[in-house]
Amino acid sequence: MNVPVSPYLQLRGIRKSFGEGAGATLAIGGVDLDVRQGEFLGIIGPSGCGKSTLLQIAAGLTEPTDGQVRFEGQDITVPPAGIVYLFQQYGKSLFPWRTVIDNVAFAIEHLPGMDRARAREESRRYLEMVGLTEFEQKFPFQLSGGMQQRVTIARALAAKPRVLLMDEPFSSVDALTRLDLHALVLDLWQQQRFTAVLVTHDVDEAVFMADRVAVLSRRPAHIAEVVETHLPRPRDNLATRELPRFIELRHHLLEQLLRRAP
Repeated sequence: MNVPVSPYLQLRGIRKSFGEGAGATLAIGGVDLDVRQGEFLGIIGPSGCGKSTLLQIAAGLTEPTDGQVRFEGQDITVPPAGIVYLFQQYGKSLFPWRTVIDNVAFAIEHLPGMDRARAREESRRYLEMVGLTEFEQKFPFQLSGGMQQRVTIARALAAKPRVLLMDEPFSSVDALTRLDLHALVLDLWQQQRFTAVLVTHDVDEAVFMADRVAVLSRRPAHIAEVVETHLPRPRDNLATRELPRFIELRHHLLEQLLRRAP
């Protein structure tokens, strides 16, 4: 897929410290990163290097100590309309007292002119996309982990994101469910044409899903490398992973992470 090269979401000179004075810990030591409109960007790095913190800063959920985030040319200081954050812990992000359809409707029921009936009608469209139409009256505890994560994906898409930020959204499900969710998210991304940023600790996942992969150094993090995947789309869970280019990228990125491990 051809995408514009001009930056859509920009991070400039991002630094983040925790604590104060001599005891402060510098987690992110100066990150410059451009996200192109319509692309799928993966972010990987050593454990504890600040990947999730960087994503939260990009979303306006956490304020950087220094630096600037811009989205569509505007500075981000609070979570902006158009950016949706998909959390890793799907169980904690769903409302246990709401049914599946009402969990999805939560993303849109506050919009002007959106009454409850219309919100539920819209929500059904997104539940159909993720294959959960028949479970709309269930409560989260009645669903498997993979199904719960499908609900959070449906809710995120119902908000019609221009940018979807995903913080290790597949790490808490089993291996087969993870592959199923990879295919689902890529299919929805190609249908909806939003910009996607995925933070993950899984190199295979990053290579399989992304157009580019940004590698963070160990703490204090900076961008060590950005690699174009140049893998054909649509991606296939079996065929894509057997391509020489996939194997080459996997080897290269694993080598980079092992060199940068604490």
